[in-house]
Amino acid sequence: MSMLFCINDSPFFGKEGKFVTSRHINDRLERELEKNLALRVEPFEDSTDKWVVSGRGVLHLSVLIETMRREGYELQVGQPQVIYKEIDGRKCEPIEELTINVPEEFASKMIDMVTRRKGEMTSMETQGERTNIEFDIPSRGIIGLRTNVLTASQGEAIMAHRFKEYQPYKGEIERRVNGSMISMDTGNAFAYAIDKLQDRGKFFIDPGEDVYAGQVVGEHVHDNDLVVNVCKAKQLTNVRASGTDDKARIIPKVVMSLEECLEYIKEDELVEVTPQSMRIRKIILDHDQRKKAAIQRG
Repeated sequence: MSMLFCINDSPFFGKEGKFVTSRHINDRLERELEKNLALRVEPFEDSTDKWVVSGRGVLHLSVLIETMRREGYELQVGQPQVIYKEIDGRKCEPIEELTINVPEEFASKMIDMVTRRKGEMTSMETQGERTNIEFDIPSRGIIGLRTNVLTASQGEAIMAHRFKEYQPYKGEIERRVNGSMISMDTGNAFAYAIDKLQDRGKFFIDPGEDVYAGQVVGEHVHDNDLVVNVCKAKQLTNVRASGTDDKARIIPKVVMSLEECLEYIKEDELVEVTPQSMRIRKIILDHDQRKKAAIQRG
């Protein structure tokens, strides 16, 4: 797996971390290379503030990010990408052996979920009330799978995977289908605004949190991105009609671990990691520029 590491260039840059410059991050990655033998670091397209960091998997890289975060570093990381190889003139990708152990009633759900991600079942055996299922699945298919497996099995699943070999490319895999809810403005999130938007999806922020334009504040219920204004305060009027002062009932925010954030983001998103917080953001913060870039991509 490889990941893009870059300096934090969000509007909240330098507020929480001690080490924020490209020199600090570069020195830290160089030090890590001395003791972490499975790690590879290369500059990204001759850039001085972006690096392509390759490792054994998402867990391996997320341990490094979490360690840096606790040491006081601020950085941004992109979506995990698998490392392709050309073998005998064919594009090949890493395949992993995946084992899922679940109660019997969830077995069909697991098989459906893994086969949609180009996994092939190699064996299935029942032990008491639980079923042990083994698959061969592309490493790409495992990104984001753990969260879905745990949700579908009500937290009962035990999942393990390890690298097997390189095999010919298996084709496109459908990743996350839901779009993002993106903040339109920089400022303080109001309970009034979040309350009015709750039917549009799940939120990753609480009322009172600071947000910036281009930050992903929630997951949209549909597959397209939605730009929302969570900084909109209630207009104070002197009208006192019944029903105008309803209480805001806020559903608690979705809290994701670092690994879940890395598995969740799309190609055009980054995870901003600081010692105190983790935020998901769009690479292009300005809404109009995002639109232009989408048109150019066609």
